[in-house]
Amino acid sequence: MYKALIVDDEKPVQIAISKLGNWNQYHILPPDTAGNGKEALQAMRELHPDLVFVDMQMPIMNGTEYLQKAAAEFPKTQYIIVSGYDDFKYAQSAIKYGACDYLLKPIVKEELNAAIERALLRIQPLAALGESETQSDVPPEEVIRIIKDYIDKNYNTNIKISMFTERYFFSREYLSRLFKKEYGCGIYNYVQEVRMQRAKDLLLNPDIRIQTISERLGYADNNYFSKAFKNYYGMSPSQFRKENL
Repeated sequence: MYKALIVDDEKPVQIAISKLGNWNQYHILPPDTAGNGKEALQAMRELHPDLVFVDMQMPIMNGTEYLQKAAAEFPKTQYIIVSGYDDFKYAQSAIKYGACDYLLKPIVKEELNAAIERALLRIQPLAALGESETQSDVPPEEVIRIIKDYIDKNYNTNIKISMFTERYFFSREYLSRLFKKEYGCGIYNYVQEVRMQRAKDLLLNPDIRIQTISERLGYADNNYFSKAFKNYYGMSPSQFRKENL
């Protein structure tokens, strides 16, 4: 099944696209949503959508800036612009940054599904990363930055230090010591820190179920997520949500 993401700060537009898309017909799961470009980038690192609908005028990070960043990090993803009539030319220019199509508001069902079909025709099977390729000439300080960057973008996956020791030929102890010296905590502690901070952000959105948050953060078991959250913050996810909404 394919995955889709709707990036728009207007709830009615999110609802319209969600209701009008023939998701089952195209073997696409019900789309997830994000309210701005910054939030969408974080969601993409968790969801890895194949198809993204992008509003051009959003707070915090607009559509053009988002497309520049997202297309660079997720070049296989197909992006469809969602634009108002007044910013049609703005939408056209954004296509240069990786968008494959555009839709004008208000959303028309036939046009939406035609755009979905065109986008899916462009999607190629994703090839596995060449993790077997090793690099022995990368300085240890650079490896530490690579590890942090990898965690920042892939914190919802099963990260193991051996992934880096085998690739860059440094011992587990050496990399762990350098990472702690540079960032003040261990590698696995940093993974936990990033996950927990992201959990807080997601819990502040009442539309996202706690079970869904658990899955998006890479926890196979919701109880394990709740226990990890409580150990980190001293309260359960449901308690945190109740006190902050």
